[in-house]
Amino acid sequence: MKGVVLVGGEGTRLRPLTLHLPKPVVPIVNRPFLERMVRWMSGYGVREIILALGYLPDKIRERLGDGGALGVNLAYSVEEAPLGTAGAVKHAAGYLTDTCFVFNGDILTDLDLAAMLAAHRRAQAVVSIALTPVDDPTQYGVVEFDAEGRVQRFVEKPRPDEVRSHYINAGTYLIEPAVLERVPAGQYWMFERQLFPELVAAGERVFAFPTDAYWIDIGTPEKYRQVHADLLAGRLGDHLGNPHGDGLWAGDGCQIDPSATLIGPVALGDRVRIGPGAVVSGPTVIGADSVIGANAHVAESILWERVQVGEGAIVSECIIANDCRVECQAYRAILGARVVVEPGNRLDRGIRVWPERVIPRDTLRFG
Repeated sequence: MKGVVLVGGEGTRLRPLTLHLPKPVVPIVNRPFLERMVRWMSGYGVREIILALGYLPDKIRERLGDGGALGVNLAYSVEEAPLGTAGAVKHAAGYLTDTCFVFNGDILTDLDLAAMLAAHRRAQAVVSIALTPVDDPTQYGVVEFDAEGRVQRFVEKPRPDEVRSHYINAGTYLIEPAVLERVPAGQYWMFERQLFPELVAAGERVFAFPTDAYWIDIGTPEKYRQVHADLLAGRLGDHLGNPHGDGLWAGDGCQIDPSATLIGPVALGDRVRIGPGAVVSGPTVIGADSVIGANAHVAESILWERVQVGEGAIVSECIIANDCRVECQAYRAILGARVVVEPGNRLDRGIRVWPERVIPRDTLRFG
């Protein structure tokens, strides 16, 4: 079975984390997001995978290679200019000869792909669209369907008085390659706003697959932190590392001082060092080769690899990219790679610091 993963976006909502690293390979509990996605797909027999790339494609190739280490075959389809969701799949059409899955590359889900494929075949659909329910659909593209499951209408961001369905597009599709004949080659074309409505208007068999599977778009800092909390809470039954009891998972070679306090859920990458008197409370993830200094406090944060938290520093509700050094108080801050924040600073209010900046001693203080 083949699948196309749409990973061409620039991840602007996650900047500065994605300025030099494409969103599909940002770490989710110390593993690249796309690796998690590929393993999930492979578990359902989707082992011929085409990655539709645009932004920083070489970074993704470097991380995943030919897919052999993950038990799949990866091919790469690179857009020279953005082509939209349908345009990107059209660009990769040479790889597609039969029914295939299409996935948005910023959605984490445990959707049952086998059940979706079976429903698609029973319905003799040309397109099946996975749907997920939300409490407030007014910020989403809503999909209306009849009792048979056949899609009737798409409504983009309906007003409250227009809401007829609480099901939204969940970003996973099954398509028959023939539908791509309606997509003009080399043009920006969207499934959601152009191809799917055209197919419905033409009377083609477009079906909904409503599901209550876990579903989250990782594309904002709030959702990025939420997905970590969900994984640490066991929402997806994920392998988080070597279990050490009391909600603690630790990689190889970790050194935790006997006087340190860890309050789970906490996941540590390989060779993490926690100094004397330090306190780490969850949900928190600390990446490989990071160091938490003596008497430092880290709470509800995501630290990538090689992060240094200085002696007595406080890091709370933060996302900190690779190779940063933090020696201050930081609350609800997002730091790009290789940022240094010297003592005497206090970061707060969702401040975002771009990569390779140095904030000198006693420069920034939020009241």
